[in-house]
Amino acid sequence: MWTVIYIAPTAKIAERIKQRLTEEGFLVQVRAINMTKNQFEILVPEGELEEVQEVLNTILHRS
Repeated sequence: MWTVIYIAPTAKIAERIKQRLTEEGFLVQVRAINMTKNQFEILVPEGELEEVQEVLNTILHRS
């Protein structure tokens, strides 16, 4: 099952996070949730949630 780990405010940010997580070896999906507000969900497999959260925190704090 896929789990939302982050809601990105723009497509560019969503793609950058997806690319970084994919480079770390994770499966990642991006799904548009609100086109009027231009928000995008970042989803990962539930089993990788804790590991992905650690990497995501590193990515977000470097940006």
